[in-house]
Amino acid sequence: MGDHIKEDAFLGIDVGSVSTNLAVINVKGEVLAYIYRRTQGQPIKAVQQGLKELESELPGDISILGVGTTGSARYLSGVVVGADIVKNEITAHAVAAGHVAPEVRTVLEIGGQDSKIILLKDGIVVDFAMNSVCAAGTGSFLDHQSARLGIPIEEFGDYALKADEGAQIAGRCSVFAESDMIHKQQVGYGLEEIIYGLCQALVRNYLNNLAKGKDLLGPLVFQGGVAANSGMKRAFEAALNTEVIIPKYYNVMGAIGAALLAHESMMFEERKTNFKGFAAADFNYKTSSFSCGCCENNCEIIKIKVDDKVLARWGGRCGKWELDQANRRRDTSGVSSSV
Repeated sequence: MGDHIKEDAFLGIDVGSVSTNLAVINVKGEVLAYIYRRTQGQPIKAVQQGLKELESELPGDISILGVGTTGSARYLSGVVVGADIVKNEITAHAVAAGHVAPEVRTVLEIGGQDSKIILLKDGIVVDFAMNSVCAAGTGSFLDHQSARLGIPIEEFGDYALKADEGAQIAGRCSVFAESDMIHKQQVGYGLEEIIYGLCQALVRNYLNNLAKGKDLLGPLVFQGGVAANSGMKRAFEAALNTEVIIPKYYNVMGAIGAALLAHESMMFEERKTNFKGFAAADFNYKTSSFSCGCCENNCEIIKIKVDDKVLARWGGRCGKWELDQANRRRDTSGVSSSV
C-alpha cells in the first residue's frame, strides 16, 4: 500500500445521557471513522476516551478543519474539544438524515432513553417532538423485555422477522407490557410472535406519543440505536404502510450531523478551527457548579476548568455568565475572578 495522502476532515461529537458518539467525515461527507461508546454518567471522560479511540481508528494523516458538538452535553463537550459550532440534536439529526436521503420528509429516531420525530419540508425542519419521560417509547422498553425473556437484544430482529404475525401486547407502559407478555407466553404464543409483538407495541407507543396529529410523509429515515433491530423496521413499515430507510451509520447520525454542520460553517466563514487537537484527551478537566444569586431565578451555573483556569460557564437564563466569560477572553489584560 502507498503512503496516505493528508486529508481534510471534520469532527462531530454527540454526547447524550446513554451514549457518546464521535464521527469524522471528509470534505465529500463520507465517514472516515466513528466511535460509539457508553457515557456512563461521565461525559468528559467519555469524550476524552472517544478521542483516543477515534485517533487510532483514523486512516492516514488527517487534518481536522472544524468541529461540531450536539446532544444534551453539547456545551460541555464543546469546551472540552474546542468546538467551532454547537447545535441542538434536532438540527444535527435532520441534517444527517438529509445527507443520506436528500428528499427526506420524516425522521424517526429512537435511542436507549429518549426518542424524537422530526418533520422536514425542502430540507427545513417544520415540526418535531421529543420523548424523554416514558420508557415505553424508547429502546429501554425492549431492553427490559429482552432481559425478562433471557434473549439478547441483538437477536430480537431475527426472531421478529420469523413471526407470521405479532402477539397483541399492551405497550402503553413497560409494567403492563411485561404482565401482558407473560400472559401471552402462558397461553402458548411462540417467542417469535411475542418478540414481534413487542416491536409492534413500541412502534404504537412511539407513534401515539410523538406523531399524534402529524402527517408522516415519505421518504422516512429511521435512526438511533434501536434501528439495529430489523423487527422494528418491519413493525414501522407495517404501521405506516411505506418503506423505511435505515442509514448505514444509524447509531451515530447525531455525530455525523454535527460534523456536516461544522463543515458547512467552516467553509462558509473560512476561519481557523478552535479544535484543541486529539491531545485534549489528556487534559485534566474539572467541572463544578454554583448558584448565581443575582436575581430570584437563582440559576445553577456550570463551570469547567483546566489547570485552575476557568474555560467556560453556562446554565443561566439570562446568559450573564456566558457573556462575562466571552468578555474575559477578549480582555486579556484584566484579572479574572475565581468564581
